[in-house]
Amino acid sequence: MIYLDNNATTPIDPEVKEAIIKGLESFGNPSSVHIFGRKAREVIESSRAKVAGLINASDEEVFFTSGGTEANNMAIIGYCLNFGKGHIISSLIEHPSVLQPLSYLQELGFSITLLKPDSEGIISPEDVQRTLRPDTILVTIMHANNETGVIQPIEEIGEILKGHDAVFHTDAAQSIGKIEVDVNAMGVDLLTVVSHKFYGPKGIGALYVRKGIRLRRILHGAGHERGLRPGTENTPLIAGLGKAAEIARRDHGKRKEHLKEITETLFEELQKLIPGTKLNGSYIKRLPNTLNLRFSGIEAHKLVEALSEQVAISAGSACHEGKYTPSDVLISMGLDTEDALSSVRISTGKDNTMEEMKEAAWLISEAIKKL
Repeated sequence: MIYLDNNATTPIDPEVKEAIIKGLESFGNPSSVHIFGRKAREVIESSRAKVAGLINASDEEVFFTSGGTEANNMAIIGYCLNFGKGHIISSLIEHPSVLQPLSYLQELGFSITLLKPDSEGIISPEDVQRTLRPDTILVTIMHANNETGVIQPIEEIGEILKGHDAVFHTDAAQSIGKIEVDVNAMGVDLLTVVSHKFYGPKGIGALYVRKGIRLRRILHGAGHERGLRPGTENTPLIAGLGKAAEIARRDHGKRKEHLKEITETLFEELQKLIPGTKLNGSYIKRLPNTLNLRFSGIEAHKLVEALSEQVAISAGSACHEGKYTPSDVLISMGLDTEDALSSVRISTGKDNTMEEMKEAAWLISEAIKKL
């Protein structure tokens, strides 16, 4: 079985697993002042520093959450609740954990503008600038798309927003551990970190909050995480996230080069074996590990099912009452329904080998022949 669905989730790194197990030993409540509590607090603060170091932030700007969904909700709803109303700019290609909070805010009376990407899946900074209004309070644009891997022009958008009062949030779930993520270079005020997308455990994430940005809490309870996120901290999983961040920073150059090499090899092999293979989205502005490919005449969900015990890949289509609907992301890029339904996502990982790429290409081509 060859695993090529790393944008969905990654396997836990062995070093991360060790850190989680060791974190289980620090069982004390981190809020307690006795030695058991202090040991747990040391683990948490050490991990906070590692996450901050990975994104070039200060330790006090990192808040732990239960994952990306909570971090996105904290950022979007938590900031906008400072206002009775206002205008928010986002895009049609965002993850549901961004789009659903925006829908909730719209119900509360906030005005939402969702920008359409171009045919390469890129949101135009000019569109952001043109859409800005005096009452725009928040702009939230993802760093890299989970389906296409297309990298968004976050730095350019950040430059535009320097002259505006709007706060800038980016969901960096897919980019961390694959490309450079520097909150200062990007010009963002809020940034979402998701552990299980870069070989850490599920159920833990983080939100970067630039110093001076005030969020309203969306969960209510005790004063953990400096009053922003109540609930006793999950020391073992935080230890795992910290170790994953440490490894991602340490191995960044080597990992990025490896992903680029094996992914390009896979793409070349597929093009040789399957004439007419098309790439959806930008070829250049793309994560080094992601291919969103269109195989004309093939139903993507059937290909995924045919390969389910040989190669793990995914389709952007969703099944509703026995009928498959196309990916909203691909449709927003201008693909028609048939092309969108014939598209699959292949996302490589750090542990994949060149031999696996050639084997996977052959298995995919054989499955397509049968279909």
